[in-house]
Amino acid sequence: MTATSSFSELKLPEEIQQALIDLKYSEQTLTQQESLPALLSGQDVAVKAKTGSGKTLAFGITLFNSMIEAHRNGHTGLYAMVLCPTRELAQQVAEQLRLLAKHYANTKILTLVGGVPIGAQVSSLVHTPSIVVGTPGRMMDLISRKHLDVSTMQSLVLDEADRMLDMGFSDQVDWILNGLPKKRQTMLFSATFGGAIEKITKQYLKQAKIVEVEENQAHASITQLAYQIQDNRTEYAVAGLLSHYQPQSAMVFCQTKHETQALADELAHMGFIVQAIHGDLAQSDRQQVLAQFALQTCNVLVATDVAARGLDLEQVDLVINSSLADSSDIHTHRIGRTGRAEKTGTAITLIFEHQKNALSKIEEDTKSHIPVKHIQAIRFHANRIVFPTHECVLVAGGKKQKISKGDILGALTKQAEIAGSDIGKMLITRDKSYIAVKQRSVKRALGYFRENKVKGKSLRARRLK
Repeated sequence: MTATSSFSELKLPEEIQQALIDLKYSEQTLTQQESLPALLSGQDVAVKAKTGSGKTLAFGITLFNSMIEAHRNGHTGLYAMVLCPTRELAQQVAEQLRLLAKHYANTKILTLVGGVPIGAQVSSLVHTPSIVVGTPGRMMDLISRKHLDVSTMQSLVLDEADRMLDMGFSDQVDWILNGLPKKRQTMLFSATFGGAIEKITKQYLKQAKIVEVEENQAHASITQLAYQIQDNRTEYAVAGLLSHYQPQSAMVFCQTKHETQALADELAHMGFIVQAIHGDLAQSDRQQVLAQFALQTCNVLVATDVAARGLDLEQVDLVINSSLADSSDIHTHRIGRTGRAEKTGTAITLIFEHQKNALSKIEEDTKSHIPVKHIQAIRFHANRIVFPTHECVLVAGGKKQKISKGDILGALTKQAEIAGSDIGKMLITRDKSYIAVKQRSVKRALGYFRENKVKGKSLRARRLK
């Protein structure tokens, strides 16, 4: 089967083609071109591809293509399961699948993750979903308590499989996979292929087709540089790079939770609009941080490798490694935050003199070229800091209250008379709505929510700092 570049050339059901048109997806990414022929033929497939290469759309198209056919042949009950390493990735994948299912009626997609009360999830399972997306721990819990019946399942996706194993989910994944129907299509996606991934591929996938996007192709859209620093004043080097390159969005990676918070605090003191994400954050705080970064009301995110695993964020202009990654795999995951979906990006690594050999090893392993410069030419200039044009307004109401983006946009533009151009991106979760509002209109927006109702409901709102 020859790879094609246009989705319209694929023989997909009308419901999927219409959803792709709505989402403005016309041309396939390289990862999609190389994996979809095998996926759509029903083969088990293991795909090595970096984050942001279009893998969610690849397995989403595959799931719906086979599910529609199965339903026409009389299939009932749960059809597919998608396992993800983190709650955030599971929520993002579920949302992408719901958009793909827009034109296929009665498709129930449930997100089943830990960190939230299990009772609501048990209640939602009373009516059998078509697809479940979740984390291994919670999925195992629900199956073992017999709230989730997997006996009718025909498709399984292991998303960010290397991250799942790195995060200690190996036992849960084994338990779940051993309890699933043997007759199924299994799809595995991973940014790296190591011993653990090869083992799980051989054990759980049947005669799997292996698809590897060449690393030199995967990194072709990323300009990599390293800057050698002389002392341990890393925060000034990072601040200098941010004011020099002036990215609209940037991620800075640190090794430890303490380093992450300390660097974020120092950058905030220097004037940057910055947030930190690490393991000490409560889930609600973590969600707020990610929402602000996704809405571009905060344009610098400082993160540990562990906290950033499995996050499916949109294109980031600049990645800064405040210290050299411990391995080539971690380096690949870090820089994969930029240069996504055929866009270009820049990744910069800070090193000390004694780390040059380690950097050369990463170059060799990833088939990359990373020129080394000296940081002396880079200076921090406070007047060159790029500030977000919008602030984040948090509204205490979401999908549970039947609130949609259209409801909020209509209320703010028609009733509050805020210019449509002053309303930026929105993110609607189960019980919260995050809205990017231009700074000049924030007070008017807050005043509207304080004095008026949306769809007959009073919704508290506040500005997130």
